[in-house]
Amino acid sequence: MEDPAGRDRIAALALPLEVLLVVAYPVLAHLAGARGGPWAALALADLALLLLLRPLLHRRWWALGVLALLLAWLAAAAGSAWLELLLLAPPVLFTGWLAWWFARSLRAGHAPLVERIVVALYAQAGWPVPPGLPGYARRLTAAWAALLAFLALANALLALCAVPGGVLHAFGVEPWVAVPHAAWSWFANLLNYGVVGGFMLAEFQYRKRRFPQRPYRNAFEFARRMAALGPAFWRGLLR
Repeated sequence: MEDPAGRDRIAALALPLEVLLVVAYPVLAHLAGARGGPWAALALADLALLLLLRPLLHRRWWALGVLALLLAWLAAAAGSAWLELLLLAPPVLFTGWLAWWFARSLRAGHAPLVERIVVALYAQAGWPVPPGLPGYARRLTAAWAALLAFLALANALLALCAVPGGVLHAFGVEPWVAVPHAAWSWFANLLNYGVVGGFMLAEFQYRKRRFPQRPYRNAFEFARRMAALGPAFWRGLLR
């Protein structure tokens, strides 16, 4: 059995690699939507490596076998329209999963996701949580759930209506509103991240004015303190 220290070392190694793969995916997926060719296979290979990275770093042989099979299949199917069809799913599934992740923490008897993070950050610095911040964190959790659910729905509708290559078009059904495939790609693979990043920055600026007593001075220190919470804390949030 792997010791906790070794697990944490692997988690620390995996994080920058995961960030690199996450950043690369929307670029590759957009190139697939805009240019076709082998880009869809490369985008899906990036996604497969992202999903299997941690078991690979833990030397799970099954993960290596699965990755080898997937890469062989992607190489054989490169340029196929079906690979481009598969690329319609990740933006819907990812934003939908994140919306569910935020929303499920709003159930009665559970601490909202943002509140858990906020309490951990203040506890890390040895500071008391300011009055009003827990309620604000609950509302912010609900806002994130609503925004991500909207993006998931928008991604799904655009994936259905994209022409060519959308779900309806691929099965011979004329969509009620035809959306250019390039427009779907810009929204699903790039604009989604701009919307999320813009909301995050606007909320951060508002929170600085609303709660001036905070255990971080700027966005860089905030990110550093978030990372310093450690892999165990972030694993706990996924449960």
